Amino acid sequence: MLTDSNQTILSDEIHDKDFLTTIENSLAIGSWELDVITNTLKWSSFTKKIHEVNTDYIPDVEHAINFYKEGIHREKITKLFNNALENGKNFDDEFIIITAKGNEKWIRSIGHPKCVNGKCTAVRGVFQDITTKTIENKKTILKEKQFRSLFNYSLTGMALLSLEGNWLKVNHGICKILGYTEKEFLESNFLKQTHLEDKEIGEKELKLMLSGQLDNHQIEKRYLHKNGSSIHCILSLIIVRDVNGDPKHFIANINDVSEIKNGQKKITDLLKVTSKQNDRLINFAHIVSHNLRSHGGNLDMLLKLKKEEYPESITNEYFPLIEKAVDNLNETIQNLNDVALYHTLDNNKLESLNLLHYTSNALKTIKGLTIANSVQIDIAIDQETTIKAIPAYLDSIIINFLTNAIKYKRPTVNPIIKIEALKKDNRTLLTITDNGQGIDLEKHGNKLFGMYNVFHKHKDARGLGLFIVKNQIEAIGGKINVESVVGKGTKFIIHFNHD
Repeated sequence: MLTDSNQTILSDEIHDKDFLTTIENSLAIGSWELDVITNTLKWSSFTKKIHEVNTDYIPDVEHAINFYKEGIHREKITKLFNNALENGKNFDDEFIIITAKGNEKWIRSIGHPKCVNGKCTAVRGVFQDITTKTIENKKTILKEKQFRSLFNYSLTGMALLSLEGNWLKVNHGICKILGYTEKEFLESNFLKQTHLEDKEIGEKELKLMLSGQLDNHQIEKRYLHKNGSSIHCILSLIIVRDVNGDPKHFIANINDVSEIKNGQKKITDLLKVTSKQNDRLINFAHIVSHNLRSHGGNLDMLLKLKKEEYPESITNEYFPLIEKAVDNLNETIQNLNDVALYHTLDNNKLESLNLLHYTSNALKTIKGLTIANSVQIDIAIDQETTIKAIPAYLDSIIINFLTNAIKYKRPTVNPIIKIEALKKDNRTLLTITDNGQGIDLEKHGNKLFGMYNVFHKHKDARGLGLFIVKNQIEAIGGKINVESVVGKGTKFIIHFNHD
């Protein structure tokens, strides 16, 4: 029977044990103890929890060692543990164990031997699960290694800058871009390498970064090469903060874009020259279309007056030739005028036009031609189909393709013309297919839409029709394709913008 004194001691022991268990759980640290005299090994409840064994598990030294991963980890703990037993040496190291459930964990094991008269009688220690911390550390180490590799071997310039703008570390890339040695950089400040006119660029963003309102920003600015030349660069700046959010330093990435800037300048200069030349050409076209048209009109009027006042002159064999020459001159001037207009079109003038309505009107316009040539017309256009175009252009486009299909029919075959429209992606495709003579695209494909190019013998052929309609189609934002087989016919596919 327990006395009051014994009950008090037992109660204190239970209280101490509960207290130690509470501390272990809160700190996530287990304890262990080996009594060398009795060869008895004890694990605390949290140590058992780390090993993922039951609470009633009774450990022994041999099995405890076998929890350590086979290989360097088991060999290391065995060596350290024996050294503690034989020489009284403490140990503190990190290992991998394989738990009773087969899980791999990183742990920290600490051992302190207890010696009496130079002989080890016990070893006590603590046991801590450091898996999460170790994995995070390894990730951090890997990231740091990757960053160092990127920093050292990057072709672009990279640098670490103090909050005051002093160069702390630079890579080979930035030395190559600006021509300074690493030592020269580290003895300098980034403002000394910044172009005088660009020193204030980025100051606002820098203040926002230091105040915590911005983490990174990118700007274009000029730096000074050691030889004094200006280097156009894209600067990407990142601020690095500590765990409390306080700024520590900057990471700068500097990319030399001088060649790109020079290329852009050349392109801009070339565009300016091209634009001026284009303006001159347009002005020239207007001069031709206006002034020559006046002169052509005057010639035509003078010929008419000549016929009225001197009717006998028309019997001269040269008079009809002069008349024909003047007619041709006026026709050429009108064509040049039409071409000039396509280059000055304002796309805001495009209207919503019903494709079936304009096709029907075009057919009415050439009704006499279709009857005279026994033309069969097949139309497959939805009555709701609308496109964006200029009315006069759409009339001209459709009429040109229809009259071409009739003009270049096969001599012994009545013309059949199929007109279809379908929607594809963001376009409306109008196809005009005929069964005429066809065009050798391998031979003439690259000059099909050129000015004054004629591919068939016909008395009315001028070589301007396809040139004009192509310009009209492109002027309203469309494009044209052609498929053709000699002796079988031609299909023109016109891509119009949807309404």
